[in-house]
Amino acid sequence: MAHTEAHAETRASKHQPLGMTSSSMAAAAAAFMAWRRTIAGRRALADLTPDQLRDIGCPEPFAPKFVVRVGVGLMTDLMSMR
Repeated sequence: MAHTEAHAETRASKHQPLGMTSSSMAAAAAAFMAWRRTIAGRRALADLTPDQLRDIGCPEPFAPKFVVRVGVGLMTDLMSMR
């Protein structure tokens, strides 16, 4: 009878350990909660009046500002076209 040996194959696991998966899920959940908190804070600040913003220490409202510089010649031309 031939001599046979049983060899167990050893392969690296393709699955991540439970610890890595749970820590990545916890990081994703924490990032999502931080994002929600940021959005809620922005919405709350948007509802405040400029006086209320100054009271809490925010000197300017959080709104986009568009600064347009109009030269004197352009303004004269626009008024003459009117």
